[in-house]
Amino acid sequence: MAVRPEEPAGDAPSVPSLIVVTGMSGAGRSEAARALEDIGTFVVDNMPPALVGKMLDLATAPGSALSSIALVMDVRGGAYFDQVAEALAELERRGIEYRILFLDAGDEVLLRRYELNRRAHPLADPVVDGIRRERALLRSLRERADLTIDTSAMTVQQLRARIVKDFSPDARTQTLRTSIVSFGFKHGVPTDADMVLDVRFLPNPHWVDELRPFDGTSVEVRDYVLSSPHSAEFLDRIRALFDTLVPGFLAEGKRYLTVAIGCTGGKHRSVVIADEVGAMLAGHGLPVDVRHRDIARE
Repeated sequence: MAVRPEEPAGDAPSVPSLIVVTGMSGAGRSEAARALEDIGTFVVDNMPPALVGKMLDLATAPGSALSSIALVMDVRGGAYFDQVAEALAELERRGIEYRILFLDAGDEVLLRRYELNRRAHPLADPVVDGIRRERALLRSLRERADLTIDTSAMTVQQLRARIVKDFSPDARTQTLRTSIVSFGFKHGVPTDADMVLDVRFLPNPHWVDELRPFDGTSVEVRDYVLSSPHSAEFLDRIRALFDTLVPGFLAEGKRYLTVAIGCTGGKHRSVVIADEVGAMLAGHGLPVDVRHRDIARE
């Protein structure tokens, strides 16, 4: 939830932008924090929520040069983690703009990461029980997040690039930053999607022998998918939908939108339509990132 700060009067100190970084243990909070530091954000890890007010007093004191702060909050905080809601309410009372970044990943992915690193979960042993407890504990905070990033299929480099793209100084503008993700339903729906579009009703190039070896980035597959009258009608309706949604989202202060576009395998139809929707939004001057999650999977 973002709260628009009041304009500073006279010589009052400017208020730094604030990012609350949270999410599942093992989902990439540490990498996200390091990426934020690399772009000049002052990062405070494992801060007790009760101390957020004092931290902000220091950050807004005369002479402070901080323009961006990230507070990493997680279940290592133990008993005081339930104070997060109170800390966020304090930010709102003080008129301080903040964004919540939530890092997530599938349970099987998190379990595999713990096994690979031979780590104990901070909440419970066995790890699977800790993951279940942590997900329940963080449910309400995930629902409040401005941006949720599912790192299940991401490399460390991809996560860092996403953080830089969405939180660099150039990105701190009042606009809607959109991520378009193509995927295959047989590989699972992206958990960080705000909107899911199903394009399995379009003609499937997989059943055309000469097209099967190609993916949706090829001219041959693109022309085949877009030659369907259903594709043209669908894209027209998507254009009209975004003409309504984007102004509304901006008016409500929404800064991030993730749209997942799925077909059966995530290799052909969803790739073509994702590229078309991305180009459509970019044509409206919106920052857009298009990613094809399952294009290389069988």
